[in-house]
Amino acid sequence: YNEGQFYRRHHDYIVGQNELQPGARILTFFMYLNDVEEGGGTRFSDLDIDITPKKGKAVIWPAVLDENPTELDARTYHEALRVKKGIKYSVNSWIHLRDYKTPYMNRCI
Repeated sequence: YNEGQFYRRHHDYIVGQNELQPGARILTFFMYLNDVEEGGGTRFSDLDIDITPKKGKAVIWPAVLDENPTELDARTYHEALRVKKGIKYSVNSWIHLRDYKTPYMNRCI
């Protein structure tokens, strides 16, 4: 993210993915690759949690409920806050309910 960039409030759960072989995204792994001079955090407004970017810091959160891994966990809507000064590098990975790699390699998705 360059200065001024952000990502509006959203959820990592995608409606309709439960019907696909990999299933829904159940967890998100997110890592900050650098320190940001100002801004650029991750906000979970429903949980009243703001995470400050710091190089090497990793966060993992659920997209679904423990008791029903096909149902969205409404608490984990989040947003990437505006980078006020500097630049933000990050990486993320989504963990799916079922095997994602095999169907993808076999072109079944």
